[in-house]
Amino acid sequence: MDVKDIVKKVKQIEIRTKRSTDSALMGQYQSTFKGQGMTFSEVRQYQFGDDIRRIDWNKTARFREPYVKVMEEEREHTVMLMVDISASMDYGTQQAIKREYIAEICATIGFSAVGNNDKVGLILFADKVYKVIPPKKGRSHVLAIVSSILKADYQPSVTDLDGAMEYLMKAFRKKSFVFMFSDFHDEFELKNLRVVGNKHQLLGLGVYDEKDLEIPNVGYLLVRDAETGKKIWVNTSNPRWRYTFAEAQKQKLKKIEEAFEQSKAFFLKLNSGQEYIKPLYNYFQTQ
Repeated sequence: MDVKDIVKKVKQIEIRTKRSTDSALMGQYQSTFKGQGMTFSEVRQYQFGDDIRRIDWNKTARFREPYVKVMEEEREHTVMLMVDISASMDYGTQQAIKREYIAEICATIGFSAVGNNDKVGLILFADKVYKVIPPKKGRSHVLAIVSSILKADYQPSVTDLDGAMEYLMKAFRKKSFVFMFSDFHDEFELKNLRVVGNKHQLLGLGVYDEKDLEIPNVGYLLVRDAETGKKIWVNTSNPRWRYTFAEAQKQKLKKIEEAFEQSKAFFLKLNSGQEYIKPLYNYFQTQ
């Protein structure tokens, strides 16, 4: 995409997502992420009815009368968008290629966060972390994130999900709401996913084109792995081959879903040709 195309696409995405973020999705986001944590505010003298578990024993001993720690709701949150920019995420056989589909979802989440006075940041990764946009507030900041996703150089390489998760844990120690976008084509360590799931609130969004999961009967086809460049000829007219391929993809998806479940995290499978508002709404509703 050249600069004019990117500007045009960003504007289109802003217009399309305005309706969804002004509707029930915004309300559901706010009720989900409002006041999910407690942070220390001050220490004051004990008053009748205070929770004795809040007593500050050090100060109580020093002044010989009870003092309690006052806690308040954490109103401001950080949303981190992690986007896989390996080459397999840069194509589509339907109405939108994956990068555009992901950019629109990120805009929807980002604008919802802005409406809740939350910060939004971005990590673009493939075989390594390529770009990090630190969390900030504001609509213009979200549009800059969307632009970065659209204009990124998608890498012909294997995706290092482990490296991306390790970077997240080192760079962002405060609990965040993490949305991880990938086709999860490559293997990852369950232990790394568990570490992220225990520290942050994690949602994996598996973004797939319909041809990722099932290949139609089109005769002999030269198939190229977008990440490794490896090419092989396959006979798609063979029903056994098509069935075996589809079943392998189903088993892979099942394994990914189980890994997220074991890691106190959530996973959504999204088809890039279908709407995403309802699955997101349902996810927010369960939190």
